Amino acid sequence: MSAEDANRENHPVRQVSDHVVLLVVALFAAAFVIFGFLVDTPADIARGLIAITTSRDTLLTDYFGIGGIGAGCVNAGLLTLCACFVYYKAGAKMTGAAVACLFLVLGFALFGKNLLNVWCIVIGVALYSRFKCETFATHINTAFFGVALAPIFSEILFSSSLTPAVSVPLAIATSLAIGFILPPAAAQLFKAHMGFSLYNMGFTAGLVGTLVVALYKSYGFVPDPVFIWTTGNNVLLGAFLSVVFASMIAVGFHFDRSLLSGIRKVIGTSGQSPTDFIALAGIGPTLANMGLSGAIGMAYILAVGGELNGPVIGAIFTIVGFAAFGKHPRNIVPIMVGVFLGSLAKPWSADDPSILLAALFGTTLAPIAGRFGWHWGIVAGFVHSSAALSVGPVHAGLNLYNNGFAAGIVAAVLVPVIVAIQSRTKPGEAPQGRQASSTTVAGDDK
Repeated sequence: MSAEDANRENHPVRQVSDHVVLLVVALFAAAFVIFGFLVDTPADIARGLIAITTSRDTLLTDYFGIGGIGAGCVNAGLLTLCACFVYYKAGAKMTGAAVACLFLVLGFALFGKNLLNVWCIVIGVALYSRFKCETFATHINTAFFGVALAPIFSEILFSSSLTPAVSVPLAIATSLAIGFILPPAAAQLFKAHMGFSLYNMGFTAGLVGTLVVALYKSYGFVPDPVFIWTTGNNVLLGAFLSVVFASMIAVGFHFDRSLLSGIRKVIGTSGQSPTDFIALAGIGPTLANMGLSGAIGMAYILAVGGELNGPVIGAIFTIVGFAAFGKHPRNIVPIMVGVFLGSLAKPWSADDPSILLAALFGTTLAPIAGRFGWHWGIVAGFVHSSAALSVGPVHAGLNLYNNGFAAGIVAAVLVPVIVAIQSRTKPGEAPQGRQASSTTVAGDDK
């Protein structure tokens, strides 16, 4: 019996209904809407939302720079509330993967996903569900993880080289096709990294996005790069995030007064996908882990002199979301250390935008640290710090989960090497691959 199995048997789990979990997620999304209206006027927010929904969204497009902090936060909160409503109507099970998915929507709606560009991909996945005679709830996580490729819709729709008569149907058709092919592709590609990269959809979307970009480039449609990065808001945004993370811990304590034992259970796992912390330890310890992990991500950014803005907060909330589905303080810190060491050994700084994001998003490789030890986590982070900077051009920044694409490659190559090295000193050692399932891992992060 494995240590994780023993943990499941030795500690009782206090569960709550799916509706309660969904309500908790919706309340945190609503907090973003409230915060947006506290920092900006309704008129400014309305103008900002129009600017956000009509902008090109390739990496990196900070919505705080496009529409202001208020509009960016309202866009994030409203889009997540819409997603929560879809989950409710679909009758979807609120697993750790579902919570991770919704918090990913919340985070990436600060720099790439908006109220306009995500829905055709979601509908495409729904069409696939109908084609397979399966319920949409079976593939709903894939649908909302899969909007990693939402910038393709905006890029085509608002292209200055195409007339509306061409751009509108082309954007819709392309996004529907993407949504249709993502579920089978994600389920198959999970086998490449065996769950050691939590962002399976990042890997999948990277490959699909590369094919789409290659196709359009062959017809002369070449996306222009975008870089919008705001600075100078650390005090305001840091205070807001601190309240959010403290609230997560407090709400977790409300659900489970003995959550410390549950947190120990969570931290004792490797995090290899699929590891559902809600099923393992309950919603209370999971929320506390989410708050703690998010605070660690924010602390890292401030410690290296980085900026809190749309992309960085989106990356932090990716950690928060996946702290319900694989990440915890013990397995994310070695990855961050590895990326930081990479910044010291290479010609870039730890506070460069791409390196800041690599340190946060690179925690998708947390299961490597959890399964093989902190030293291999540092190695994985070090390697990822280079890989993440190299894969962006192949999908032209149209895959929001660029780090997930890079990490999938890192995990697929590094894990077999680690196993081979360890098997020399530990005969019989073998990688613990896990079966992919469309409801939990067919989709995921950046």
